[in-house]
Parts: sequence; C-alpha cells; structure tokens
Amino acid sequence: MSIAQAKRFTLAEYHRLGELGFFHEDDHIELINGEIIEMASKGTAHETCLRNLLRELPKIVGDRATLQSQAPIALPPNSEPEPDFAILQNRDDNYLSGHPQPADVLLVIEVSDSSLAYDQDVKIPLYAKGGITDYWIFNLFDNYLEVYSEPYQDNQGRYGYSNKRIFLSDEIITFPYFSDLSLDLAKVFPPKLNF
Repeated sequence: MSIAQAKRFTLAEYHRLGELGFFHEDDHIELINGEIIEMASKGTAHETCLRNLLRELPKIVGDRATLQSQAPIALPPNSEPEPDFAILQNRDDNYLSGHPQPADVLLVIEVSDSSLAYDQDVKIPLYAKGGITDYWIFNLFDNYLEVYSEPYQDNQGRYGYSNKRIFLSDEIITFPYFSDLSLDLAKVFPPKLNF
C-alpha cells in the first residue's frame, strides 16, 4: 500500500503557477522548502512595527543599498520567502532581470508576533542553508530584537546560525556591512499596551 505524499514545487514550477493565474494578487503566500505556505495575518503591533521600520529604514539606508519590503528572495532550488524587509546590494538593473539571490542579500528582517515560532524554527534553517549571512527577528512577544549571524551546517546536516545576540527595545544597533549606520530600536518597537 502506498502512502500519499504532498507535491513539492520547484521555483520554476511555482513561477509557472503564478504565470497561469493559479494565485490571486491578494494571496499572501510564499514557497518554503517546496511547499506553498499561506502567511499568517498580521496583528496591530506587527503592522505598527512594519510602519515604523518603513519610516526609519529608507532614511538610514539611503542610496547605499536597495531596500525591499514583503518581496521575494530566491533560494534555489525550492524556496522563495517574502520577508518583511531585505536590504540588498545595489544592482544596475534594480533586480528587473530576476529576484535577489542569497549573494545579493545583506540582511533579512522579519517582524514576528503570531509567526514567531515559524520564523525561528523554519526560517532560521532556511536562511542559513540559503547562505543569508545576517537575519534579524523583531520579536514582539518578548519586545527585543534577535540578531543572527554566521550560518553553519552541523554534522547531521542541520542548518542554523552560530551567533545569536539579543538587543533590547531601547538599544541602538549597527547594520552588518555598514558599521557607520545604526537603528534606534526605540523608534521601531511599538509601545507595550496594558489592558
């Protein structure tokens, strides 16, 4: 007796489904390890943090790098996450010829409330395996920034980051690749609401 298995998609198959109109424009999906994943809805704290980052990041990064928000990063052969923000190397064609690849990515940023476990348990190994050198999670549950760097693969073939640092919501952090640029986290984290 055979056991049914889910179909896993490659990047090419996923793009072809999009071209054929299989997805709707307002679908919030991403391809993760060959599976089409519907992204969790965002709460008000998540949206506030996104708005704060959208206000602060362009002022800080300026024209020194390319900033994208909730747009694809190609992680061949079968993943195309759409992180909340990514800071990319500038490219002459502004990525018209294709989505950014790991070598283009300077930093990936996720804002996490209901998606925290997913961003830690699934996205950390995904980004580390893809060669993304720096990954930040704005952890809205604990109200601090998790900063991951130095991807590795262990003897069992698992991927992760060997360096994890915590920055509190009132601290200032400098950007990887741009040691002269910094972000005041107090301008990003939404205030805690007491009910």
